[in-house]
Amino acid sequence: MLPFWLDPMYILISLPALILGFWAQWKVSSAFKRYSQERTRSGLTGAEVARRVLNFNGLHQVRVEPVQGFLSDHYDPRQKVLRLSPEVYNTPSTAAAGIAAHEAGHAVQDAQGYTALRLRSFMVPAVSIGSWIGPVVFMVGLFMLPVLGTSLAWLGVLIFALTALFAIVTLPVEFDASRRAKLALADQSIVLPQEMTGVNKVLDAAALTYVAGAVQAVSTLIYYAFLLTGLRQDE
Repeated sequence: MLPFWLDPMYILISLPALILGFWAQWKVSSAFKRYSQERTRSGLTGAEVARRVLNFNGLHQVRVEPVQGFLSDHYDPRQKVLRLSPEVYNTPSTAAAGIAAHEAGHAVQDAQGYTALRLRSFMVPAVSIGSWIGPVVFMVGLFMLPVLGTSLAWLGVLIFALTALFAIVTLPVEFDASRRAKLALADQSIVLPQEMTGVNKVLDAAALTYVAGAVQAVSTLIYYAFLLTGLRQDE
């Protein structure tokens, strides 16, 4: 059996997803770099934008804090804290405004009990384990085929399927947060209409990375299933 990275079937199934992933990362980096240089007329930093959106939605208890790391921005629903990277927290740019409002959108989702966000949060513990246990169980199952057949390998596939499901559930969560961000920035006059171009470019590029992640997870799952199906037919 060839190593999976040399298997033509693996390359056929996974290469489009890998290309999409690299392209999505390039679009995010280039969009952020460009629109980080575009200052908003309001002069509000990312931290101030997030605070304004949160306060507008009555979420005064949600803290806004800086966090280290490039584009490490995220909302923590357990601690009710919105954390922004230095490039977003301290910068009055259209890119920073878009990202800050997007993360604030997650806080609003949390407060309103958005179903997809609740499901994703519920899945986090299982996925954090399954994302690496699944492939390990799958590979062990392949080595144990003469003894156990494909049963253990299929168990690995099922465990890894949680990762693919998590990536799919993430899509509506992220798309909805971006939708909320765009509406908040426009309706609250945080950015001008002509500045929304930068916001849209950054958030749409970021959304593409989640699409790429879902495609990659599903592609890997499909490869595992094809491999086991082929092995069963060869028995």
